[in-house]
Amino acid sequence: MRAPRSSPTLAVLAAALLLTGPAAAGAVAAPAAAAAAPTVRFADIPGDGGTVLKGNVVAPADTSRTYPLVVLPTSWSVPQIEYLAQAQKLAETGYVVVTYNSRGFLQSGGEIEVGGPKDVADASAVIDWALAHTPADAAHIGMAGVSYGAGISLLAAGHDPRIKAVAALSGWGDLIDSIYSGRTQHAMAGALLGGLGFLTGRPSAEFQQILKDFLGSNLAKEDEMIAWGKVRSPATYLDGINRNKPAVFLGNAWGDSFFPPNQYADFFSKLAGPKRLEFRPGDHATSEATGLLGLPNDTWTDTRRWLDHYLKGEDNGVQNEAPVHLSSRSGGGYEDYASWQDVGKAATKLDLGGSQRIATNLDSGADGGVTLLSNALDQLVKLPPAVSVPLLPRAWTGVWQSSAYGSERHVRGTTRLHTTVTPTKADGTFVAYLYDVGPLGVGKLVTHAPYTFHDRTPGQPFAVDLDLYATAYDVPAGHKLALVVDTVDPLYIEHNPAGAQLTFSSPAADPSYLSVPLREQ
Repeated sequence: MRAPRSSPTLAVLAAALLLTGPAAAGAVAAPAAAAAAPTVRFADIPGDGGTVLKGNVVAPADTSRTYPLVVLPTSWSVPQIEYLAQAQKLAETGYVVVTYNSRGFLQSGGEIEVGGPKDVADASAVIDWALAHTPADAAHIGMAGVSYGAGISLLAAGHDPRIKAVAALSGWGDLIDSIYSGRTQHAMAGALLGGLGFLTGRPSAEFQQILKDFLGSNLAKEDEMIAWGKVRSPATYLDGINRNKPAVFLGNAWGDSFFPPNQYADFFSKLAGPKRLEFRPGDHATSEATGLLGLPNDTWTDTRRWLDHYLKGEDNGVQNEAPVHLSSRSGGGYEDYASWQDVGKAATKLDLGGSQRIATNLDSGADGGVTLLSNALDQLVKLPPAVSVPLLPRAWTGVWQSSAYGSERHVRGTTRLHTTVTPTKADGTFVAYLYDVGPLGVGKLVTHAPYTFHDRTPGQPFAVDLDLYATAYDVPAGHKLALVVDTVDPLYIEHNPAGAQLTFSSPAADPSYLSVPLREQ
């Protein structure tokens, strides 16, 4: 356990800006600080096919030698000035930094490809340009970025062996498992990203059709949508990444409502090279947001340490630290683990006995909150979405509760639900929520996840295994845990026909349970 370090205080404001906006052999140590202030200049950079990408170059004033290169693609809908504060810090310590506005957005040319092949080719073209037009060292190249920039950086690392280090913050390893987890469309996230894309850029015809099919629940095109997403998922190129072995730093928030943490943890576990995973409280891009404003920020501090070691060869100790670094949503500093599997290995099974039948298409009041807002409030003021569990309408809500715990318990990692569902219709959706329930019955949301099924035989039971989103949460002494299941959540598109009902049961031959990674303090 480490003592707490600085934490974001302006995350909501910065998030709004974001969305609307061992060392390689022969590494040459850079000076601790440039002799003069870094230079900053705008540049038109030819991307794939000659498409002009608007960028900035921030570099040490002394051009008599070469420096490690860091390339920063921008976040979704954000101009190329996004990274200037961090670029300045990097350049002051001996980096050439090239930031560029991603294809299809704002002043850059082309169309929005959503991390497609042209975006990957753009990243390599920017590296080519930087090596030809800046004092960049071809042997020490890194990429980094937030959100969309993180995804492009990881994708590029699977294709371009020149990339020796990556810092991917609030990004994705698997695009489908991010916005279509549990085979359920993440409607609020998809609509927000699509709207911002139309507002600030030029979506390609392919992206427009995919978005239309996705939000319109065009299941006839599901295979096409999944194939489209796989092309844009770094997990698809794990063989290339593991062959190239760049040092990969992954940072994300527990409550990321665009790219939930499970898919990042799974991607991290499959990496073969040097790697580090950090999770903190917050929502999409809020854990690193204050750093973009130039304020103290743990995520960016650790990012710079990572790049300093793997691009400049600095012996700062980061290579010897535990590769998994977590901060609980409840506060109390940092925890380190040898692997992601070690985080949640102490699991407790809660029996989900009995049978509960619920009606669908009615909102019980239990939900995952509002994209970007709810988990940012949890980060800033420890105020997650909450419900009164005793008042939840049992006609359309299933509820199972544990006994009260005599001492504080820590939830760390992934909660897993195993149950049997019997539908009255062929299609359906439900959402499972885990609540921390206090003495007055008020439940604070610990985690949740959606699940959708299609083409099932009405009246025929089937087993369901569902991973809820990974989290780190402390349950106070005297509190209970409650599993709540309903069928409507504004975050997701539901597929429950009119009049449908779902029965959750626990057959003797296959008992239902909730496996919670729970341990005593």
